[in-house]
Amino acid sequence: MVTDRGLEVLRAIVRDYVASSEPVGSKSIVERHSFGVSAATIRGDMAQLEEAELIVAPHTSSGRIPTDKGYRVFVDRLQGMQPLSPAQRQAIARFLDEAADLDDVMARSVRLLSQLTNQVALAQYPSVAKARVRRVEVVQLAESRLLLVVILDSGRVEQRMVDAGQQIGAEAAQAIGRALDVAVAGKPTTDAEEALGAVVDAAQPIVATATARLVVVLGDVLAPTAGDRLVIAGASHLVRGGADLSGSVTMVLEAIEEQVTLLRLFGEMDAEATAVATRIGREMADGLEQTSIVTGAYGAGGHEAGRVGVLGPTRMDYASNMAAVRAVARYLTRLLDDEER
Repeated sequence: MVTDRGLEVLRAIVRDYVASSEPVGSKSIVERHSFGVSAATIRGDMAQLEEAELIVAPHTSSGRIPTDKGYRVFVDRLQGMQPLSPAQRQAIARFLDEAADLDDVMARSVRLLSQLTNQVALAQYPSVAKARVRRVEVVQLAESRLLLVVILDSGRVEQRMVDAGQQIGAEAAQAIGRALDVAVAGKPTTDAEEALGAVVDAAQPIVATATARLVVVLGDVLAPTAGDRLVIAGASHLVRGGADLSGSVTMVLEAIEEQVTLLRLFGEMDAEATAVATRIGREMADGLEQTSIVTGAYGAGGHEAGRVGVLGPTRMDYASNMAAVRAVARYLTRLLDDEER
């Protein structure tokens, strides 16, 4: 059983190791922290921590470093989020408020997070599966060429060129657009399929082909996994911190490039239903066991839209990273809600 003082020793070891990247010994703990006990007593506490698999000696006769389990206890039980300074909060607000559109907001978010944390920053585009349809329009571009415009309450705007398969006038194209809008506007994207089937059934024969083709494309746009992707910045930080990854930098970079593993991880963290969630070391997917990820949920229209976060070595500053992620997620929510209004 680890004592309360033992947990405070763990806190000291995590903080000192994150700051220095050097194993932490009992003597340095006594010198740097005010425990009011001898180095021998601290060694006893460290022995308990080692027996509980919260710290480990990387080399014989060396100091100790946290294990993945130790980091987890630190994050869950010992770690308070370090608040950002007023200047940092103002910088976030100013930088994100200058964004021109959703793409710019997402790009700015990851650049800002990477600068604040010196880690790889990730932002998930608002999930189609969690959104509602705000508006649908159809615009005639040529006799048989149409433009389908879909606006979601998360701020996403999707445009698709559609071959109508028949000649169709501007008024007829607008009429189909109105029918599609009436069918799905205000509804969750997950309810769209049944409503769109009714539009096809009710279409006039003279526009049946164009309607059917538009419905197929609209269904693809509103599919649960449509457009799932991440915006990423700061991958160079992994190379600079390569010593912490013991040769696994290439595997981490591949996971970042392919995105599939990270998107699945974001989905799993979604299910945890916490504002700021972490995965540490062996809790990560294969190939990412030497890394940790901190993510925060952002919302739009009163519901969660996606997550934003940072990825880096397990030896990261969880306090400041969690605070930065939370702050950026909150500003993203504010921006998207303002867009909704």
